[in-house]
Amino acid sequence: MPTDACQWFYECEQCRLLLKPLPGDCCVYCSYGTMPCPPVQLQSGCCGAAGNNKK
Repeated sequence: MPTDACQWFYECEQCRLLLKPLPGDCCVYCSYGTMPCPPVQLQSGCCGAAGNNKK
């Protein structure tokens, strides 16, 4: 994942369920991943929206 973009949706390859970010999260990685997305890790805010992350 690039450090200046977020992935809003992810379709599960097994069950075809479409995952969306949980309220307050900027992307599916922050909601369902074991680590926050690269923009949050770099403390630059997700997709340029600084302060939109909670981790």
